[in-house]
Amino acid sequence: MSSHENPDVLPPDGIAFGVSVAVVVVGAGACGLIAALAAQEAGAQVLVLERDSVPFGSTGLSSGMIPAAGTQAQYRKGIQDSPELLISDIMKKSRGTARADLVEAIARASGPTVDWLSEEHGVPLELVEGFLYPGTSRIRMHAPPEVSGAALMKNLQKAVEKCGIEILTDAHVPTLFATPEGSIAGVRVRRPDGSEETIGTEALILACNGFGGNPEMARRFIPEMKEALYFGHPGNQGEALIWGEALGAATQHLGSYQGHGSVAHPHSILITWAIMMEGGIQVNALGERFSNEHGGYSEQAFLVLRQPDGMAWNIYDAGLHELGLGFEDYRQAEASGALVRNETAAGLAEALGLPPGLERTMNETRELARKDGVCPFGRSFKNQRPLEPPYYGVKVTGALFHTQGGLMTDVQGRVLFPNGSPFPNLLAGGGAACGISGPESWGYLSGNGLLTASTLGRLSGLTAARIVTGG
Repeated sequence: MSSHENPDVLPPDGIAFGVSVAVVVVGAGACGLIAALAAQEAGAQVLVLERDSVPFGSTGLSSGMIPAAGTQAQYRKGIQDSPELLISDIMKKSRGTARADLVEAIARASGPTVDWLSEEHGVPLELVEGFLYPGTSRIRMHAPPEVSGAALMKNLQKAVEKCGIEILTDAHVPTLFATPEGSIAGVRVRRPDGSEETIGTEALILACNGFGGNPEMARRFIPEMKEALYFGHPGNQGEALIWGEALGAATQHLGSYQGHGSVAHPHSILITWAIMMEGGIQVNALGERFSNEHGGYSEQAFLVLRQPDGMAWNIYDAGLHELGLGFEDYRQAEASGALVRNETAAGLAEALGLPPGLERTMNETRELARKDGVCPFGRSFKNQRPLEPPYYGVKVTGALFHTQGGLMTDVQGRVLFPNGSPFPNLLAGGGAACGISGPESWGYLSGNGLLTASTLGRLSGLTAARIVTGG
């Protein structure tokens, strides 16, 4: 982070704010835009500040999938799900380390939030069917038809603009103005030409994501990923955490993050983990498997990085290739030439530059699939069909996507002091707030990032509106 961007907190004494807005939202990713929709709908005037020229953020880099339980989309497909099942899945994946009160609040808000976005604001969210991610007991991923975060952002932006909410882009926020008691009075906004303005506010929502793009903070809190490819948004510089520390806010689970063990190298394109869940395998430079690929794609990032040169290869077949083509990122990987196809296992090994041992590994996993076996790493191949020619392979590496720790909030999105009392008018959601993955990467359940972005976004927006309207 360059010196002129260092975020700070200053007293509001003597500051004549050029304009005042009831609710200011910092960050125009999914969390910020959903918070803005909720706050305005509840009767508050809202302004969204976005440092980039186009709203995109971490959401835009994702697959755009929001897990939610008990939605109308599930009902129409005959899928029986409930907040209780979602709570159980989240807590089981985090081994009981996630905050139970926050998990419950978010799980119960998930279905209503997705239905509200779809039915009230025209954001198309369809069920993603055909496979389950690690630790997920029901089909509950909701995404735009393109299964793309960029498409989700485009639709959220349309909804915000339709409601007449102003998004001020190219608007970086370096400074918060706060009283000694922690009441936020306003923000300073810096434009690309260096000009500045001050904006007063009655409630501030931090939706500016985490600190994955800040190498110094990443090394400090998640040293195991210090050499990893950063696959998140460069704007994730940790401002929320830095402001929170300056204000004396409580933080939690700062060592938690979402990684991914399947980013095409050197193309830097995400290869969907659905391929692993439906029968694909991952091997290292020796042509050997090294893990249970069903453990979770987040913790797989570190396992991949521990392999020779920090690389691995996804191995699968034409049927799984067809599954992958349902994802925009995967189609981009195919167009970029990242994928290798061959009619035989030996030919695939040669084409990928792997030793003949790959063929033996593929034969072993085919036999496991035929016999519904369990491999030495603990992966069950039950109900997974054997890989059949033609075969596909793609070279991948492990990457850091976004951080999961952050400012501690209550279930309404209010930032907390270490004694548990809330700040008067400071809220946080998405990557700015501590999520529901517990303290480690293995606690990340697929979709936890967008689950908290969407639900805490809505909850914090509603809370901000109550603060400013007295409702």
